[in-house]
Amino acid sequence: MPRTLRAALVALLLVLPVSARAQGLPAPAPRTQSSYEYLQTFSQVLNFVRLNYADSVAYAELVRAAIDGVLHSLDPHSYFLAREDFLRMNALDRGELAVTGIAVDVVDGRATVLGVWEGSPAARARIQPGDRLLTIDDTTTGGIDAQHLALRLAGEKGSKVRLRFARGSFLEPDTLKVTLRRDHLTERAVSLVGMADRTTGVIKLSRFTATAVDEVEQGLKDLRTRGMQRVILDLRGDPGGYVTAAVGVAGLFLPRGTLVFKTRGRRRDTDTDYTTQRDGAFRELPVIVLVDDRSASASEALAATLQDHDRALILGRRSFGKALMQQPFFLQTGDVVYLTVGRVITPSGRFIQRRYEGIGIDQYRDLRGTEGAAEDTAKAYTTDAGRVVRGGGGIRPDVELPAPALLPVWFSVASDPSYDTAVADSVAQTLDRSPAARDAWLADSARWREQLLPPFLARTRAGLQAAALPDQAQSARIARNLAYRVTEVRWGPEAGQQFILRNDLDYQAALATFPQLRALLAPPSP
Repeated sequence: MPRTLRAALVALLLVLPVSARAQGLPAPAPRTQSSYEYLQTFSQVLNFVRLNYADSVAYAELVRAAIDGVLHSLDPHSYFLAREDFLRMNALDRGELAVTGIAVDVVDGRATVLGVWEGSPAARARIQPGDRLLTIDDTTTGGIDAQHLALRLAGEKGSKVRLRFARGSFLEPDTLKVTLRRDHLTERAVSLVGMADRTTGVIKLSRFTATAVDEVEQGLKDLRTRGMQRVILDLRGDPGGYVTAAVGVAGLFLPRGTLVFKTRGRRRDTDTDYTTQRDGAFRELPVIVLVDDRSASASEALAATLQDHDRALILGRRSFGKALMQQPFFLQTGDVVYLTVGRVITPSGRFIQRRYEGIGIDQYRDLRGTEGAAEDTAKAYTTDAGRVVRGGGGIRPDVELPAPALLPVWFSVASDPSYDTAVADSVAQTLDRSPAARDAWLADSARWREQLLPPFLARTRAGLQAAALPDQAQSARIARNLAYRVTEVRWGPEAGQQFILRNDLDYQAALATFPQLRALLAPPSP
């Protein structure tokens, strides 16, 4: 609810009792009001505001603020869409609207870039995950939820949108302005398919779209023809999507009739057990699943079922912790309210939703990836093999990996072509184009640090007058980022993917864990 409206409501509630006492009226005896009386009270308050508030306020504005307030009081995932916004959202989902290629959500109370589609207008403008979107066409993004941010970024093909971002420190951020021309883009569920080594395939599932099952299955088939004997399923940063897609992907790795998850709600028609419909073609394939604090919803449901059935080992950082199911309800006006109608329960009986009672939406998002309340995580559940797992606060990995090194504030300059591009491109031009030279470069981290880091730091210090003294972990990450740029410039995007497959730290951790996979998934010793 806007601050001015909230202040007006509070003022009315404070003034009326004082006036009653001043007139000598007796204090009313406490009693429980009926539903009709509550609604009547609410209507009177709205009418007082509409007629007496210092500024003119439209009744529609008051009602909409009240609706949003009611839904936000329920949970962080119920929301309202006006008819026009709902129609535009449908058009956006069908690919009828042109987009910028930016995936945005509200993080720490700020509109934040979660991802950038490869080859999109945003990618060409070098927008990066973590950038904070401040304005859209000179209108601030403050107070706008993720759904409406996506709608404002979309438009007609060829139309332009002006965006302003903040990057780096919250206290002293760098800002950048870009103008993007919207375009029609095909969002793929699978963003990476490749071999991390001779026997290990990698599939990165970025979102559970309607085509996710087909894309994952086709990726697995392609990898099997290339010698894949085991696979890393990368769900990091996957915000979820269609729950039916999660069931379908799980079915690729599980026998027919296996419980994937169940949903439970107040209404009987919400109670559903989702099971696999066929024997998975890859049910014998060794699997490691990667998750992090941005793995949410359907990606958590998939990771949980593979964990509960001891079908895969979970590596990474604790996941987001969303296990609520929303359903749209259509009003006579054509507006739509999305209500949480059920909970998602894993096969072992876990409810992995993080608590949200008593905290604001911003705080709820800020706590992603953190352990749940003690009373939520105290109860132990067991996997099919008897391993102990717990609910609350998302999925806790079987093997926890350290978070990526935090880049220093001044590293935001790395997006400036006068720094990283100048250094990386100059080094790229000195390298041989042969496959042998490419393979040697991909594997030589010491060479990256030697050839790229000193000139980049020197250029940064001269340009920013900054000390630019990264620690060891930061230096390694900066050198890796620059080396990736060199790879793409010299050998192309396909080589860039090979660079990621061979040098992603979590992929390397998964490769080192595969020899222990059977022992880690085995029943605990008596």
